[in-house]
Amino acid sequence: MRRSHGAAAGLVAGLIALAAWVVPGGAQESAANPSAIANLPPGYLAREVLPNSLALLPPPPAPGSEAMARDEEARDSVQAYRGTPRWTLAASDADLGFPHAAGTFSCAAGIPISREATPRLFGLLGKMLIDVGLSTYTAKTKYNRTRPFVVHETATCFPPDEAMLRNDGSYPSGHSAAGWGWALVLAELVPDRSDAILQRGRDFGQSRLVCDVHWQSDIDAGRVIASGTVARLHADPGFRADLDAARREIAEVGSAPPTEACASEAAALSALP
Repeated sequence: MRRSHGAAAGLVAGLIALAAWVVPGGAQESAANPSAIANLPPGYLAREVLPNSLALLPPPPAPGSEAMARDEEARDSVQAYRGTPRWTLAASDADLGFPHAAGTFSCAAGIPISREATPRLFGLLGKMLIDVGLSTYTAKTKYNRTRPFVVHETATCFPPDEAMLRNDGSYPSGHSAAGWGWALVLAELVPDRSDAILQRGRDFGQSRLVCDVHWQSDIDAGRVIASGTVARLHADPGFRADLDAARREIAEVGSAPPTEACASEAAALSALP
């Protein structure tokens, strides 16, 4: 299937959306604009020191390979989730726009995560998303892998993104990278909840499989890039200062009691197809 080489529009749309919330003077461009990536506000890291996904990852599975067959098997294994609460949660996870995305880990971390309740943590998660997201682009652009919903001519869990994603590289998954990057940082900040946080980070990536917008190998590769980016972020003084500020803020806010929404999230994640 012939496809045009475009920007990673789905993730770029989320980055642009958060810029207005997190970074003063953030970009206000359409994700369809080829200059959107170049004009995004800075995260913590200069572009030239971001991890290079093309150097860190092997090529995606080739058509007809055993690895591609495993990707198809993984896709088949989640088709029964369509129309279930797990499908609905995958649609929520697909929305990387802020402030929505900032609250994704509130239940797992046991703390309210919002601009109002935890502004330092909110800002940290948004700013690091720019670094994690941009770190996926060299491989995305190089391989421009076709997404499963395009190959199989199916609907996704999040129709607003479909038009953009049709011409957007699937490998590696930027959403999976974002979720795993956030999970690594939050597990450090709230160590007594690390298992629940890391599980939610894993499930955030698996939502992309459920949604039919990524192959399993895309998701796995996204976690590799997230790990490399978070490791690099820890060498940045600005990131470490904000991490310390977020840790103090969390201690002041304290834990929050589980909500009905948290119970619904847990039920959706534990259900079998």
